[in-house]
Amino acid sequence: MKQKQSTNHIFMVEPGEFYMNPQTLESNHYQIEEKVMSKEKILDNAIKEFKNFHLALKDSGVKVTTLKGIKGCPDHIFPNWFITFEEKTMQIFSMRAENRRKEKTPEMIDFLKKEYRITDDLSNYEEQDIFLESTSSMVFDRTNRIVYATSSPRTNPELTKRWCEKNEYELVLFETQSHTGDPIYHTDVLMYVGTEVIGICFEVIKEEYREKVKEMANRHHEVVEITKDQIMNFCGNCLEVCDNNGNLMLVMSKRAHGSYNQEQITKLNKFYKKFIYTELSTIEKFGGGSARCMLSELF
Repeated sequence: MKQKQSTNHIFMVEPGEFYMNPQTLESNHYQIEEKVMSKEKILDNAIKEFKNFHLALKDSGVKVTTLKGIKGCPDHIFPNWFITFEEKTMQIFSMRAENRRKEKTPEMIDFLKKEYRITDDLSNYEEQDIFLESTSSMVFDRTNRIVYATSSPRTNPELTKRWCEKNEYELVLFETQSHTGDPIYHTDVLMYVGTEVIGICFEVIKEEYREKVKEMANRHHEVVEITKDQIMNFCGNCLEVCDNNGNLMLVMSKRAHGSYNQEQITKLNKFYKKFIYTELSTIEKFGGGSARCMLSELF
């Protein structure tokens, strides 16, 4: 039986601490370093944005499970260290930043283990400096068992290949170039996969990989092309969810929604009952991640 692409149940972590993480700045070119605002003010703004976003999801008929983050983990708001599957299994992944490894708290793992059986834990790769950051490194086409991944300091190509072979996913591996000239740190910055549509920026994919990625994206989906300027506004960092009646919706930030052009919105409207979006500017600015990064799917 084919897997569902999206779920009605989302896991979120309310930050216990939030600021520009110096340990991720080297590879995340979407974080902005600013020393004018105090850590207390940044956290206060981030919590307000988090709560408004959480409420918008719930008001749209999405079930949301929230746990509280811990001190010492400024990126706890982005719970991309695990993945769940429909057969009620989960896997845990290796994280590049040392303070991100602490996000895998025993309390959170024990909470998830009530519902999910752990079938793999790649945390030991951290000691070898080999990283694969779950649903941020790998963008899943669950229905067709395809993984899209761009090689980066946080997405080791060999480990990605091994993971896909072991878990029986076809891998579409490619290289990218961000506005700084370096690889884009996470695949979910430039693309998302829905049940019937893929949003993707081909411009940032290196030319020798571009046609192969285009071919794969068009194989099972309609494609909405995103520009490289739009990914700077987090238009690629979206997630398909469904309400309790099974209606499909697309989640993004207010900034991303405002950066889509009318032609793109019209095309996406064919596939989605509604867009869910709220203001996430503090989280985007200091965290370098947006709506999709804040959401882990519970299948």
